[in-house]
Amino acid sequence: MATNQDINKKAFEEIALVHMDALYSTALRMTRNAEEAEDLVQDTYLRAFRFFEKFQQGTNFRAWIFKILTNTFINNYRKKTRSPQQVDLEKVSFALESDQEYEGPDTWIPEYDEAAFEDMFDDDIQYALDKLSDEFRMIILLADIQGLSYKEISKIAGIPIGTVMSRLFRGRRMLQRSLGRYAKREGYIDENAPIF
Repeated sequence: MATNQDINKKAFEEIALVHMDALYSTALRMTRNAEEAEDLVQDTYLRAFRFFEKFQQGTNFRAWIFKILTNTFINNYRKKTRSPQQVDLEKVSFALESDQEYEGPDTWIPEYDEAAFEDMFDDDIQYALDKLSDEFRMIILLADIQGLSYKEISKIAGIPIGTVMSRLFRGRRMLQRSLGRYAKREGYIDENAPIF
């Protein structure tokens, strides 16, 4: 006989796992590090499952889980800026004592085609995105890469819609300035067009 927890787990898996690739690609763009992105997605799913009973069925689950991802990223970023880098001595001694590769517990490894993702943005575009501050990059990723609406981004980021629109406009303008020569070189805009 299925328990209430089994039913909740099944319902959560059905609604949540379809967003895994989108969450991972956004986490990778936020953290700029594959390991940190995996950790961020795992933390997001753990928190989402823990608070799944608070999710209102029939509302936008995608926006809800992206809000958890964003909040987790912001909280982790704040922790890192406040605390110095720490080393887990048990892991260091384990690595020194054994020649065998540590596989660790079974964890989710995202189905992530790095080559396909890298093809989405070449080095110039990635560099321009990386130059943006976290607040602008996050809004651009949620709007232009994930296709979320202003209202969804507003809820996710916890800021008014006007601020979303302003940051998106300003972030796009910064990218436009950074990528003006690139756009001309690649033929996206006319060579004689002014760069703003």
